[in-house]
Amino acid sequence: MNILNTLSNKKLSGLNRLWALAGVLVLLVPEFAHADTAELPVDTGTTAWMLISTALVLLMVPGLAMFYGGLVRTKNVIGTMMHSFAAMAIVGVLWVVVGYAMAFGPGTGWAGWDWDFFLLRGIESKLMEIDVNGEARAIPWLVFAMFQGKFAIITPALISGAFAERVSFKAYCIFIALWSLLVYVPLCHWVWSADGFLTGKAIDFAGGTVIHISAGIAGLVSAIYLGARRGYPKTAMHPSNLVMTMMGAGLLWVGWFGFNAGSSVASGLQTAQALTVTQVAAAAGAFSWILIEAIHHKKATSLGLVSGILAGLVAITPAAGDVTVVGALALGFIASIICYLAIILKGKLGYDDSLDVFGIHGVAGIVGAIGLTFFLRAAEGRPEFGTQLWYQTEGVLVSLGYAGVVSFILVFVIDKLFKFRLTDAEEMAGMDHTVHAEHAYGMLNLD
Repeated sequence: MNILNTLSNKKLSGLNRLWALAGVLVLLVPEFAHADTAELPVDTGTTAWMLISTALVLLMVPGLAMFYGGLVRTKNVIGTMMHSFAAMAIVGVLWVVVGYAMAFGPGTGWAGWDWDFFLLRGIESKLMEIDVNGEARAIPWLVFAMFQGKFAIITPALISGAFAERVSFKAYCIFIALWSLLVYVPLCHWVWSADGFLTGKAIDFAGGTVIHISAGIAGLVSAIYLGARRGYPKTAMHPSNLVMTMMGAGLLWVGWFGFNAGSSVASGLQTAQALTVTQVAAAAGAFSWILIEAIHHKKATSLGLVSGILAGLVAITPAAGDVTVVGALALGFIASIICYLAIILKGKLGYDDSLDVFGIHGVAGIVGAIGLTFFLRAAEGRPEFGTQLWYQTEGVLVSLGYAGVVSFILVFVIDKLFKFRLTDAEEMAGMDHTVHAEHAYGMLNLD
């Protein structure tokens, strides 16, 4: 009766009544228990590694902010870095409320659902069963949920580089909230949940299709729809701080060990294999880009080096648990070459993917997702080459098609309702001043 009186109180605003109703619904949600794993032994080694991996993947988000922030002009450094940090806040909340429940809950359709995962209420003190060398062990369920949550955070943050320096912060926040629920969550469910229609078919060890291809194509369609930055390509748009970009790339490289090796959800042989090929592919990608620039421009650049690092890391992401060291070398080298050509093609086509999100993440993700088929480690029960190649191609096409179409719809609708793009005057003044009333480097005007 007290609850009903509260909701019917005419002094409450509509928004306060909505919050009160939401609180009532949360209290009424039953806690459904999963199969009891309380008697399984906790694998402390895997638990410790997964805790470390979770922290490493979160470290990648500030690393990405530094990487992107150093590549834009001085007047847009804060605004660009805020895009990554905002994802930590917005997606961080959405993931624990409904994101994990939709991504990893049971269901064979567009997404799953499990009331146990809603607000993580049903798994706070539960263990999740894992396989350790053929024996059933367990880890705290929250560790896995938090690990996966970091993937959900960094994916929309990657997209922001495609339309850097020209978008409204409010519209961006609305976009990543909706994109996370309508694009990332379904893809995650289709590929990584127990019931996904690509589960057990397309190999995506740590996110080639779910993360990098989806973010890449979303960035591409967004950049094309919103149009080029004011003055592009005639006006020179020099990076504000390549030192910060290189430091960001270093943090991304370190964090990627948690990204890939943590995806084994184990602390054993496959974990070591995933970590090793991650290191090898990153080094091969960087080395390849140095060679390309030495041949093409007679000099190596810091921007080229970090681009090669990312190309190698992205390419090995879907393949990290399944390819040989030779495969990692090949994928790193090949990804750098194809990404380099993709960026050249961007210049010829004239679209303004500001920080080459599609050229690096989208293209290298495709290279890794399909290319891994040629370098798979021998394993019992693996499909024939042609079958696996089709599964990989299917995964790529699904990610490109679904993420591309839904991303375009979201950008279009948000632009019509909230004006996604800044005005010419706001863009000229810069996001730092116009949107955030701050300056990255004190009172200095270095533009």
